[in-house]
Amino acid sequence: MSSGSWSHEVAVNVAAGRMFKAAMLDWHNLGPKIVPDFIAGGSVVSGDGSVGTIREIKINNPAIPFSYVKERLDFVDHDKFEVKQTLVEGGGLGKMFECATTHFKFEPSSNGGCLVKVTASYKILPGVADESAKAKEGITNHMKATEAYLLANPTAYV
Repeated sequence: MSSGSWSHEVAVNVAAGRMFKAAMLDWHNLGPKIVPDFIAGGSVVSGDGSVGTIREIKINNPAIPFSYVKERLDFVDHDKFEVKQTLVEGGGLGKMFECATTHFKFEPSSNGGCLVKVTASYKILPGVADESAKAKEGITNHMKATEAYLLANPTAYV
């Protein structure tokens, strides 16, 4: 079993607060609307959106080797636009990973947009290839889809 981590940054032309709300806090609702070819649905399994909340995202893409992801919110800072979440079920847990956490931080930039900083930490099970490049691509796609939606809908998530 090997441990690993990676960091990734995505620049977007939407304010940090709007991106944080749409891409993190409400992704289980927004994702299926804006990327239905990837996300079939989402829901809050337990909790109210604060620390300890568990959310489920159902995957609708045969290229992904799992059909859903359940994540627990471990840290939420509405003022600094930060979220840390832990994979608790699905998403390759037990098949690809022993454990995985992801930390997102949305930092305002001088152009009115923001820089999304992501750090993932994980333990890969023996014999499983590290696919961090695919994970980074997925994060970029997630943020760019959210950005496109928010630019097209300027009153959403204000």
